[in-house]
Amino acid sequence: MTAALDATYSVGRNLSGVGVYSRELSLQLAQAHPDCRFLHCFRPHKFLRGIGLDRPANASARLLLDAWPIRAGVLHGLNQRMPEWRARRAVSTFHDLFVLTSDYSTPDFKARFAAQARHAAERSDLIICVSRHTASMVAGLLNVEDSRLRVVPHGVRFGASAAGARRENVVLHVGAIQKRKNLVRLVEAFETACAPDWKLVLAGSEGFGSEEVKARIEASPARGRIELTGWVSDEMALDLYRRASIFAFPSLDEGFGIPVLEAMAQGVPVIASNRSSLPEVCGGAALLVDALETESIAAALKQLAEDAALRTELVERGCERAKGFTWERAAALTWDVYQELA
Repeated sequence: MTAALDATYSVGRNLSGVGVYSRELSLQLAQAHPDCRFLHCFRPHKFLRGIGLDRPANASARLLLDAWPIRAGVLHGLNQRMPEWRARRAVSTFHDLFVLTSDYSTPDFKARFAAQARHAAERSDLIICVSRHTASMVAGLLNVEDSRLRVVPHGVRFGASAAGARRENVVLHVGAIQKRKNLVRLVEAFETACAPDWKLVLAGSEGFGSEEVKARIEASPARGRIELTGWVSDEMALDLYRRASIFAFPSLDEGFGIPVLEAMAQGVPVIASNRSSLPEVCGGAALLVDALETESIAAALKQLAEDAALRTELVERGCERAKGFTWERAAALTWDVYQELA
């Protein structure tokens, strides 16, 4: 079989969750199936950088153009986007559709996103959804029948390793600094819930609504204890996970939520919102809060900061939960979808 993957989003220094997914899945599929051929396709603005990436011997780079069909047994759009030409067999991955339901982007981006998502749904024989929550959104918002939907969860890029960690009084959040992540409420909760020897670290690049978040931090009475790191590399993220004592992820909307599993894998007890995909992903291994209530987030922070036994319990549950989410498993389930199409 020859499989062509739109790997455009795997290129770049500041990779988002979609970028990590594209990178890890492209590599894992090629490594797991050395007798098959994989075409890692890049749209023009990322093609030159894509050529330079390391890849297995059975994978090669290709230019992806809307007017130039690529011959392959299966075409896989890794980020709910497909070219204009129609492939013989096509599958697309849908990560989320929150752009269509809430004020989390500019009107121009929302219109462009909506058009691409509808086009991808129409051109795909099967659609991979990263969670049951995302599958329900694709079915409801894009009128896609359940028979075309397959759920393939993300993996965790860091193996389980809490040994040797030097925990500090740090509440950590990993993810873009944007409105959807609900960071204004997290800052407000931190101010009232955590003692003066605790620190809040927000690690991630700036996104839609970051100005509001930064303004709230500047006005915070706890400003001296709040750190904005900007985007962090894998190595820096791993160091932060191994230093933190609490991971807080009160997001308003997630298609999956990779950081909660990364934190669990590194032995950090997790606070997460009770909305969208997060209860599904956390699976009873996190302390869930009402993301719309600052008091709920604050109560969870205070409880975890003061209750060592609860932290230990959540660490044990979280480590076990994270073991079930690997990129090897994601690649195997994706390969099953390819075989179904072939």
